[in-house]
Amino acid sequence: MKAATLTRTGVSQTPAGFAANPHAALGPQFAGLRAMPLPKKAAPCAAPPQNRASVISATEKVPEKKPRDVAAKAVATAPPPPMQGESAPPQVDAERLVPRVAKNEEGFWELKKEFQASLNPAEKIKLGAEPMKLFTEMRIKDLAEQGFAEVDKTKEGKDDIDVRLKWMGLFHRRKRTPGRFMMRLKIPNGIVTAKQTAYLASVIAKYGADGCADITTRQNYQLRGILLEDVPEIMKGFEEHGLSAIQSGMDNVRNGVGSPLAGIDPEEILDTIPYNIALNDYINNNKKGNLDITNLPRKWNVAVVGTHDLYEHPHINDLAYMPATKDGVLGFNILVGGFFSQKRCAEAIPMDAWVPSDDVVPLCKAVLEAFRDLGSRANRQKARMMWLIDEIGLEAFREEVAKRMPTGTIPRAGTDMVDPTWKRRSYFGVNKQKQAGLNFVGVLVPVGRLQADDMFEFARVAEEYGSGELRMTVEQNFIIPNVPDDKVEAFLADPLFKKFTPFPSNLSANLVSCTGSQFCGVALIETKNRALDITAQLEASLDVPTPVRMHWTGCPNTCGQVQVADIGFMGAAARDENKKPCEGVDIFLGGRIGSDSHLGECVKKGVPVSQLVPVVEELLMTHFGATRKAVAA
Repeated sequence: MKAATLTRTGVSQTPAGFAANPHAALGPQFAGLRAMPLPKKAAPCAAPPQNRASVISATEKVPEKKPRDVAAKAVATAPPPPMQGESAPPQVDAERLVPRVAKNEEGFWELKKEFQASLNPAEKIKLGAEPMKLFTEMRIKDLAEQGFAEVDKTKEGKDDIDVRLKWMGLFHRRKRTPGRFMMRLKIPNGIVTAKQTAYLASVIAKYGADGCADITTRQNYQLRGILLEDVPEIMKGFEEHGLSAIQSGMDNVRNGVGSPLAGIDPEEILDTIPYNIALNDYINNNKKGNLDITNLPRKWNVAVVGTHDLYEHPHINDLAYMPATKDGVLGFNILVGGFFSQKRCAEAIPMDAWVPSDDVVPLCKAVLEAFRDLGSRANRQKARMMWLIDEIGLEAFREEVAKRMPTGTIPRAGTDMVDPTWKRRSYFGVNKQKQAGLNFVGVLVPVGRLQADDMFEFARVAEEYGSGELRMTVEQNFIIPNVPDDKVEAFLADPLFKKFTPFPSNLSANLVSCTGSQFCGVALIETKNRALDITAQLEASLDVPTPVRMHWTGCPNTCGQVQVADIGFMGAAARDENKKPCEGVDIFLGGRIGSDSHLGECVKKGVPVSQLVPVVEELLMTHFGATRKAVAA
């Protein structure tokens, strides 16, 4: 089959043999939903990470001709808007800018005594025992040797199990799967090798029905079914395969997001891989643990943008790097403060700042240290970085960041390189790379769920047809790069793609779901199976002419990011036709991604899930041009 060129509308035709609705091909095992190294083959996009990082330079000049002549369309970053209707304080009390933490004699940062009077429970647990010692002193081995049942007998042990182990990427699900853990990795830019994926498959395979994996909305893997007793051996395997889970949970930096097409996109602005590798190496100190930033007030997200498509969703990150020029030098304008939570959801705003390429890490360090030093630790629902920006004002926050930079200053914003008129392209199907004779193929992974056998098969396909590389997207899908022209036909004929189609329908293509109540004790509803079932029913009854992004989340923490969806479903209390409590959702509408990003709003509350299909049918017909399928005579 001839490869298509990646266009603004993506691949529009589904070849023979590929079902538009992939759900029927998932197989019975999916019904229960159980559960940075680059490729080995040489290619222009496949240099080793350490070499790629070296290309970052403050003196790197912008190419005279950018993709689609973006230089002619570039626009200057506007001054930051008022803070959601609130005016910043004209002057900040000097006492408020006194750092609340200090480094102790062991090298850990802890709250000063004068700030320990009013703390949330998580901060008290951190004060009780340093979480990172589970890693730096390998206390995890002691816990594993004692075994879960023994450790869980004491309050200190329960705090280790339920809270402190999150610093090592281990999340205990006491309500849903007591005694078993979810393990979250750190995979910068979402790029893994086939060998890494096969190893992770072997980890979950031993747990049988309890083991599975998820691709996350941060281009990352989460493994499920893990037993505490196995963790030291798993960590040893991580080290052997160049993987890490350190500092991936609780009050730490989450996985760094970048373009899933970095280095291979013919129309990219820049390759985000070296920047995300450099950031990750700083954030976790080359997998050794960075003690300077392990005690943040709350979790923190970062993204580096490399495309006009904004596949990276910069507007929902605490820190986002937007490609920009200043005096002909390549660098980044800075967005800050985007986040989702139960209490509040906010889009990132311009900080009116620009950094050259080689200041990406120093800027990240300065922002993190300002947040660490000054962020609130009283009310955990008001501890994300935007709350600090609101409290002291954007300009004061900018000054705090600037004084933590090596030069003590930050230049004002440069000229954006992102084309604001750009229409987002689909990455599904077969698409030409910038490297002659090579293609990348976007493949649907329904709601991001993978069994061990699936992972082994994806690893095989990446090795057999590509360069042994897999890329994850924030929509929980895979991209397989570096497929030669002469292997495309055989690639598409591989049996794996009868289950995981490269040519999904307009509703399936952008379906996103959080974990839901199958594993998460906070979730109010089951999400992944339900998202698949509802979508299948909608596809059976409607013709939908354009892609519609539907997101599911089990609770107001909105891990499924319903606010950025065209249609979002958030788990909520509801009552059925007999006025009895039942599973329900609040429906969100109008979320947008891209340069004109906008957070959707709740338009309908407490809809029983059993009554959801006709409600969504009406929304699709009213707002997205859907029509009912003709009924066979």
